[in-house]
Amino acid sequence: MKSEELKRNVFVEKLNHFSELVMFKHSVFSLPFIFIAMLVASYLENGSGWFGWKLLFLGTLAAISARNFAMGVNRYLDRDIDVLNPRTKGRPSVDGRVSNTQMVLFIIINALIFIGVAYFINTLAFQLSVPILLILGAYTLFKRFSALAHLILGVSLGLAPIAGVVAVTGEITVWSVYLALGVMFWVAGFDLLYSLQDMAFDKANDLHSIPSRFGAKKTMWIARVFHLLAVLFWAWFVTAAHLGLWAQLAVLFAAVMLTYEHYLVNKDFTKIDKAFFTVNGYLGFVFLLFIIMEVL
Repeated sequence: MKSEELKRNVFVEKLNHFSELVMFKHSVFSLPFIFIAMLVASYLENGSGWFGWKLLFLGTLAAISARNFAMGVNRYLDRDIDVLNPRTKGRPSVDGRVSNTQMVLFIIINALIFIGVAYFINTLAFQLSVPILLILGAYTLFKRFSALAHLILGVSLGLAPIAGVVAVTGEITVWSVYLALGVMFWVAGFDLLYSLQDMAFDKANDLHSIPSRFGAKKTMWIARVFHLLAVLFWAWFVTAAHLGLWAQLAVLFAAVMLTYEHYLVNKDFTKIDKAFFTVNGYLGFVFLLFIIMEVL
């Protein structure tokens, strides 16, 4: 019994290490928008927002495996950088809690899960699965030679609503592109704010980021422009999808939350974590709640 309990404890501990490795709790950023796209696609296609238990399960599994793949690639390729950064040197990928072999297996398994899930969704989803994985893995490489890495991260999460509408309709619609562009600029904007923490480190280690290239003040203004574009694209999404009051309120709420986020960071850089995790986490889920009310 003690042996079985010990094995169980070791297994749970390893799961916790992998959860910390991929920062599983941060899935809150992409999950709401894949479901927003699925709800709206089903509503416009079938007159009902409910897209079925099968797509709910497959959509969730696809989103989680894609994110696990992306974070696994990021952690594996960034080991040489993370070990030098005081903020990241305690990550499981750096301190040995998750070995290099385990990370590679984790990446391969999640890639196969994502491709397999896409196969069972529909033909277009399967055809797009490998290109999507290539884009998801590109972010880590980009920041080594281009400050556009923030936008690449935005594109990676912006693929979530595209994947959502493809899962339901088997095609990419205009309104889903607007929704995705909104997500892209939203993510790129809050990544700029988050990157302010590593501005000095990036400069010292020849890493390419907008904060290290333009400084804090200009970065703040670029982030404001990105978030303004996010709100505008979300407004165009609502218009293109012919949605009503609840969807309009979702965009208004997003604008208020993003304004509050910039207020927090502008007031005190030590509030970056609160702005990044709390505000953006609530934004996605409340946006989803408003869309649920719309399609009901």
